[in-house]
Amino acid sequence: QVQLVESGGGLVQPGGSLRLSCVATGIASFTDYRIHWYRQAPGKERELVAGISAGNTYIRYLNSVTGRFLISRDDSKNMVYLQMNSLIPADTARYYCSARRVTTDYWGQGTQVTVSS
Repeated sequence: QVQLVESGGGLVQPGGSLRLSCVATGIASFTDYRIHWYRQAPGKERELVAGISAGNTYIRYLNSVTGRFLISRDDSKNMVYLQMNSLIPADTARYYCSARRVTTDYWGQGTQVTVSS
C-alpha cells in the first residue's frame, strides 16, 4: 500500500522559514514519479506550488513562490523536500505532497503551515 506522509509544518512568523518533508512508502520505482507540492487555503482552490522529477529534469514553481521556495528530492530515501523561506501570510495553507506517474496519483494527508505574527 502506497503512503505519502508530509511533515514539517507549523506556525511561523512572517519572514521565517520552514522545511516540509514528504516520504513515500510502499512505492516501487520512486524515480518514475513526479512529485508535486500543492497547497489549499480555506475557501480557496488547491494550487500547485512546486514539482520535481527524478534527475531534476522537470522543476516548476508557482510564480508567487519562485525565489523563496526550493523543491528537492532524495531518491535514495524516497523523500521530497520543500524549503520555504521569506514566508508571508499568503503562504498559509495546508500543504500536500503528490506522486504522479502517467494516470496514477497518490496523495498525502497534508501538513498545516500558518504564517502569522
